[in-house]
Amino acid sequence: MDFWGTVLVLFRRWYLSVPAFVLAVGAAFGVYKTVPVTHVSSAMLVLTIPTSGGSLPNNPQYPNPKVNPLLNFDHGLSVSASILIAALGTPEVAAELGSTPGGTTTYRAFNGSSNLESLATGPFVFIEAESADPAAAKEMVRKVIARAHVELAERQRRLSAPEATYIELSESVPPTTPLEQGTRKMRAVAAALGLGVISALTVTFAGESVAGHRRGRRSRAPVVPPDPGPEPAKAGESGEQGEPGEQGTGLVRVGAPPPGS
Repeated sequence: MDFWGTVLVLFRRWYLSVPAFVLAVGAAFGVYKTVPVTHVSSAMLVLTIPTSGGSLPNNPQYPNPKVNPLLNFDHGLSVSASILIAALGTPEVAAELGSTPGGTTTYRAFNGSSNLESLATGPFVFIEAESADPAAAKEMVRKVIARAHVELAERQRRLSAPEATYIELSESVPPTTPLEQGTRKMRAVAAALGLGVISALTVTFAGESVAGHRRGRRSRAPVVPPDPGPEPAKAGESGEQGEPGEQGTGLVRVGAPPPGS
């Protein structure tokens, strides 16, 4: 059905389409009032090699220098940043920080790329927290930064890296002022309105289909002619015979001689 045909159906079945569209708009307005506005705070961390370098100077007792294993890669800082991002993104760490699925405050740690599984392009860790409460969003960023320091130090300790060679983690961009984000709310409103419009069109065309089916049944029904009633008797016809010239009157003359007398 073309566009104008659809418009014609909507106008013809206005008693279905108008209430359905009003309900769709009402549902979208309800979603707009229900979905809270969120605020986002972010920060960027950078991993650096200590000023003393990634290895200790030679010692007569140790012929080979002691090197930090995390710095023994061609892209040691980038690899370390990827390891740290993976550690911060585990459900266990998120639960300890107070971010649970479906909760009011959430965070994510990423490397600045849209592909989170790719190797970081640099020694950077981006942190972003979202919450309906601006203060809670900024506080979550601070908690993630503190946990990042703990996770990085713990992994270097487990690898028995010399403490003097520990990778340093600094705040290149401290937690920012939370900014209001209306994207989630607008997406929810658009989804509710779209579903409402589809439902309204479905109801309208369902009504049009039912009406067309009824019209078809009425047009196919056989036409029964009306009953004309009993046919009137014709002149000159009677169930009894009288004298000539008196046939059809249905009367017999009293005192008249019978025929042939």
